[in-house]
Amino acid sequence: MSPRKAAAVRTGDRTLREHLIATAERMMAERGTAGLTVRAIAREAGVADGVLYNHFADKEDLLAHALRARAESVASTLGPLPEPGTATIEENLRAYVAYGLTLHNGLLPALAGLIARPEVLARFAALSGGEEDWRTRLARYLRAERDLGRLAPDAPVDAATSMIVGACHEPVLSVLFQGENLAHRVPLDAVDELVAVVLRGIGPR
Repeated sequence: MSPRKAAAVRTGDRTLREHLIATAERMMAERGTAGLTVRAIAREAGVADGVLYNHFADKEDLLAHALRARAESVASTLGPLPEPGTATIEENLRAYVAYGLTLHNGLLPALAGLIARPEVLARFAALSGGEEDWRTRLARYLRAERDLGRLAPDAPVDAATSMIVGACHEPVLSVLFQGENLAHRVPLDAVDELVAVVLRGIGPR
C-alpha cells in the first residue's frame, strides 16, 4: 500500500474498496468514461494496478459500482418525488421532470461514454436490487393519478411517460451522436413547456 493511498483511506471511514469506487466515480464526473483505464484509476487512487482486481471481478465491475455511486450522489441532491393525490398534477409533473433532467445531466459524462459498454450498464442495473428507478416511478405515479380520477380516464400514460423520459434522455443521446461540442442539453427552464404539452394529452377534459 502506497503512502498516498494509505493516507487517503486513513482520513475517513472508507474501506479500500469504497476508496476505489469513490475515485472512479470522481473521475467519471470530471472526465467521463472514454479512455478511463484501470491504470488511470489505480494511479489516481494511489495503488498498484493489480490491487483493483483484489476487490472487483474486472474493470466493468468497478465502473458499474462507480456509476451506481454517481447516480446516488446526484439523486441525494434532489428532493423526494411526490406521491399520487398530493398537490396538483402540474406541480408534481414539474418535480418529476426536473428530477429526470437533473439526474441525466449529472450522469451525462459517464453515460455518454458507456452507451457502447452494455455489460457495464447491465451490471449497473443489477446493482439496484429491484429498487424502482425514476422511469418506473413516473409511470406508476401517472397510473395512480388516472385511477384517482385526476387524469382523463383514457389518458395514455405510457405514451406520456415515454415523452418525458425521451426529453430527459436527449442530452445523453445528443452527446453520443453529435459529440460534446454540438450536444443539446435540455435546460431546466424547459420543464414548464414539457409539462404543459404532456398535460394537454392526459389531463381531464
